[in-house]
Amino acid sequence: MTDADLAAALAHTAGQLLITVRDSALVTGKDLGKAGDATANQFLVHALRQQRGEDGLLSEEEKDNFARLDQSRVWIVDPVDGTREYGEARADWAVHVGLAVDGVATLGAVALPGADAVYRSDAPVPVPPAPATLRMVVSRTRPAAEAVHVAGKIGAELVPMGSAGAKAMAIIRGEADIYLHSGGQYEWDSCAPVAVALAHGLHCSRIDGSPLVYNQAETYMPDLLICRTEHAAMVLAGIAALPAA
Repeated sequence: MTDADLAAALAHTAGQLLITVRDSALVTGKDLGKAGDATANQFLVHALRQQRGEDGLLSEEEKDNFARLDQSRVWIVDPVDGTREYGEARADWAVHVGLAVDGVATLGAVALPGADAVYRSDAPVPVPPAPATLRMVVSRTRPAAEAVHVAGKIGAELVPMGSAGAKAMAIIRGEADIYLHSGGQYEWDSCAPVAVALAHGLHCSRIDGSPLVYNQAETYMPDLLICRTEHAAMVLAGIAALPAA
């Protein structure tokens, strides 16, 4: 099985497990989120150690093993991206399975179980054209001030949405055009979505335009920009023009 097939199979299966856990109605509320995280994480970690035991592994729900820092290939996974949305039976949550090679998000799969879809870096689909009024996806609970300010400057409509993976895939799905995040994330929040977005020809960077680098000792990654390449310069200029904090 190729790396891309493995990533897609793992993301899809984990998503189906999560739906089964939620539909069982045996746990609810915050306990549902914990149960989903634990179930999906156990499956993903066990499968990756069995199928790619020679590679490094970083998961949000697993104790970090810093031996990964000496490895070229590192799988970076988020068993449930958007735990709140998952617990609320919304569709805007995701499962991320990404592979970073020498710090670069090289391939990945993002499952959107609520939409019965898996987006793969090895199987890009046509990205719909942007409308006249651009749409920027932001957190549905705490939109970043920087994103709100830039959206106002470029005349973009704000689209509240849940998980990072759902926001990134919204561009591929034709539901949005720009994903600007500055509220703090970790490597597992963006590795797989970035790999998939890059494969679809989108621009992916930090909000200062610098590259996204993965498999770092400090996994905190505070900001992210994903958009169509033709919009990148405009958005980056808008960010650079923000008033100093």
